[in-house]
Amino acid sequence: MSVEANVQFDLDTIIQLSKQSSEPAWLTQLREEGLAAYQQLPLPKLVKTKIDKWNVDHFIPFKEEAPVSSVDAFPESLTNILHETSRNLLVQKHSTCVYTDVSASLKHQGVVFMPLPQAVREHEELVKKYLFQSGFEKHKITALHQALWSGGVFVYVPKNVEIKEPLQVIFWAAEEEIAVFPHVLIAADVNSSVTIVENVVGAEFSKPNVINSMVEIFAADGANIRYSSVRDLSANTTDYTHRRALADKDARVEWLLGDMNSGNTVSNTTTLLNGNGSSTDLKSVAVGSGSQKENFVARVLHIGRNTESNVLTRGVMREESTAIFNGITEMKKGCEKANGQQAENILMIGERARGDANPILLIDEDDVMAGHAASVGPVNPLQVFYLMSRGISRREAERLIVIGFLAPVLDHLPIEGMQKRLLSIIEGKLS
Repeated sequence: MSVEANVQFDLDTIIQLSKQSSEPAWLTQLREEGLAAYQQLPLPKLVKTKIDKWNVDHFIPFKEEAPVSSVDAFPESLTNILHETSRNLLVQKHSTCVYTDVSASLKHQGVVFMPLPQAVREHEELVKKYLFQSGFEKHKITALHQALWSGGVFVYVPKNVEIKEPLQVIFWAAEEEIAVFPHVLIAADVNSSVTIVENVVGAEFSKPNVINSMVEIFAADGANIRYSSVRDLSANTTDYTHRRALADKDARVEWLLGDMNSGNTVSNTTTLLNGNGSSTDLKSVAVGSGSQKENFVARVLHIGRNTESNVLTRGVMREESTAIFNGITEMKKGCEKANGQQAENILMIGERARGDANPILLIDEDDVMAGHAASVGPVNPLQVFYLMSRGISRREAERLIVIGFLAPVLDHLPIEGMQKRLLSIIEGKLS
């Protein structure tokens, strides 16, 4: 199925997509509802960022690809980021999952790790229980995703199952104007544990492109979910990413995020600590360059008692790049003994680079603890002077200071290959 770029998406397009994927009626209805909302709802209102002139729907929404039999057939840009064993891997190119490799031990434990469209066919009731049920904010971008999502992955971990090896997912944009709309759906049952490693890769494009992705996480009582993501997209790609997690009693959700895009970016990561004793930890880094504009939101809602959150964001802005970092901690009435801490720290390299850190506390409960910290400024000249006095060049001194500044996040990435890739991207942007 192919559709011209910048078309007026209509009901026939949505129905055609749904029929081609043999989707059940309830899923077709979800798409139709998304289309109707897209046509009526406004763009999201972002703090200090205007996106009314950004690319939202100028793209080709679908392109099917042929399957790949071996990772050896992938370009070096993909093979370099794979874990050594390359087991438990899913690769999506444009709208199609082109490669899957799932170990027998996972299947034996009852773990579901497969492309989301396949999961709809084979585990329909399980998918229906979770898909678009996390309560995403409704606006034109999320509605368009609901209407046009394609591919993605479904992960389900049964009760008391602990997966020690990370599950790897790659979303790959390889051709100009062809959008990628993956939906990541993760559900961990009671006292289970899983780590998901996501890489989003895009080629250098001369024409505008869009990635509109969504992540939904459901952590049942006592479950532990770690989600890591590195996004590396070109200057002509606009990236809209919305993530949302729900944590039940004593559950824990960890986010490790590396936003290394060279184009305009909107990133919203929200965690709801619904259950008593639930917790979340979010660590993110972003490096801006050129004239790109970025808006990042890290939001935690404390609803249950004795909940705990920690948010650490580090940003480096170079050249004429601009970024807004919003940290939001909300303490709802009744969340006694909750503890929420956040910090946003930004380095600016260059007179025209701009960074804005906005720590926000919204507290409706008395018996809680909450704290925030924020800093925005240039690289410390005394640190540069000290390193230069030891025979290090100014460029190398700034590079070392930036790497050290980002280390609290980089050191927590779950696999060595991911750390090396993120460091390589950062080195490239700093050069």
